[in-house]
Amino acid sequence: MAELFNEQAKQYSESRPTYPEELFQFIASKTPCHDLAWDVGTGSGQAARTLAGIYKNVVATDTSPKQLEFALKLPNIRYQCTPPKMSIAELEQNVSAESSVDLVTSAAAMHWFDLPTFYQQVKWILKKPDGVIAAWSYAKAEINAASANTLLQILYDNCDPYYDPRARYFVHDRYRTIDFPFQPVDGLEHTGPFEFKTERLMDLDDCFTFIKSWSPYQTAKDAGVELLSDDVVQDFTRAWHEDANPKKVATFHISLKVGKVGN
Repeated sequence: MAELFNEQAKQYSESRPTYPEELFQFIASKTPCHDLAWDVGTGSGQAARTLAGIYKNVVATDTSPKQLEFALKLPNIRYQCTPPKMSIAELEQNVSAESSVDLVTSAAAMHWFDLPTFYQQVKWILKKPDGVIAAWSYAKAEINAASANTLLQILYDNCDPYYDPRARYFVHDRYRTIDFPFQPVDGLEHTGPFEFKTERLMDLDDCFTFIKSWSPYQTAKDAGVELLSDDVVQDFTRAWHEDANPKKVATFHISLKVGKVGN
């Protein structure tokens, strides 16, 4: 996972969407205490920065040092580069002690994890019985300009051969069938997915930067395939400027799984 995002770490930090306040308030309302949150696969800290306004302390971990270089630094966030595989002893050293964390989050990252190992760590580190895990991802962006949106969806499809098939399945499935062995939190009858959305205003350069932040874009490039060929760039540019507005709204539909660890 780290290698997939090292090359485009700057583009990732500049172009990926932030997440809506309603998402974080929904999650925070399910954790009885707001002392410590662990954001796993934090990337460049898109979720950690908002969690830091709700939880007293946040530990934000990632296996990519390049990604962490671009994370927003706040006094109550401790960024930690971790190895791809951590023993329980390493988990305690790098993150926190057993049964000490109120919330574990994973923003657009859990589909890359070794889930059985990750869930073992989550169950070890969360407070019992009400510690909460919240994991979310977003599907394909949609642009509010028909021609440009059509080209973006075609580009998504062209990326499929270069996308890790397991991660692609979970993202396209919107976490509906991903294994999630946790109990519903109080007040909810199931663990989701629950739907939210976020929007980002983009100009054409922003859109190209966003595309270049995709893992399959980099995988294709490493294989000698330029998905943003001159012809594709020309088509995008023409479609983007069909109206007089240089900025478009990109909408991201978010799917959230949330549960508690129980006893």
